[in-house]
Amino acid sequence: MEIRIFQKGFNYSQDGPGNRLILHLQGCNLHCPWCSNPEGLAMSGGKAYSVDALVKEVLSCRMMFFDGGGVTLTGGEVTMQFEAVKQLLTQLKEEGVHTAIETNGIHVRLPELFPLIDYLIMDCKHYDTEKHRRVTGISNALTHKNIALAIEAGKNPALRIPLVGGFNASEEDAAGFAKLFQELSLPGNGTLELLAYHEFGKEKYAKCGMEYTMTDAARIPPETMKYFTQVLRDAGITVIRT
Repeated sequence: MEIRIFQKGFNYSQDGPGNRLILHLQGCNLHCPWCSNPEGLAMSGGKAYSVDALVKEVLSCRMMFFDGGGVTLTGGEVTMQFEAVKQLLTQLKEEGVHTAIETNGIHVRLPELFPLIDYLIMDCKHYDTEKHRRVTGISNALTHKNIALAIEAGKNPALRIPLVGGFNASEEDAAGFAKLFQELSLPGNGTLELLAYHEFGKEKYAKCGMEYTMTDAARIPPETMKYFTQVLRDAGITVIRT
């Protein structure tokens, strides 16, 4: 079984604990206009690796997994290659490798991966499923459901909100997120990180033959980050920075 990957490399404590090998998997089910990795959207790109070859490479890097590190699968969207991902995670767990994934949570079978994941990172881009659908192409109702199931399974998910002006960064939005996370029992059962919109992927769009449609209105001023942090903490939610 093969997995298509468009980027891989190490980073420290940004996508899970410790020093980690980050594998960016090809393909995504969303089309967020602010995506920083447009080269990972299509299923046809990247390079194909067999699961066995990836496991062998990971084990050769084991000495680099210091401070509780390991492997993080991100994207694109990891669940687009679900069967191969499940096989890879299974083999990594059998070898005692610390595993993490970053996912948008929009896959009905995501809970099948919970026993294979040591650290679960989930994006939650909006509390309003219809607005999420209009902007990204798909409702995130399954994201909300899977957050609740992750909490129920004791996974204590690390949630992330990419704050984007004009999409989810108003005072009303802060209250909406706080209400959603309280309903999902996040306080005491997980953490939340706020990520401000950036243009790191802008130059990639031209290289991919795609139009970058975001404007300066999407930028997030520091006071907005502070306001969201305070509203969410007042709701009992643990807001972190990595």
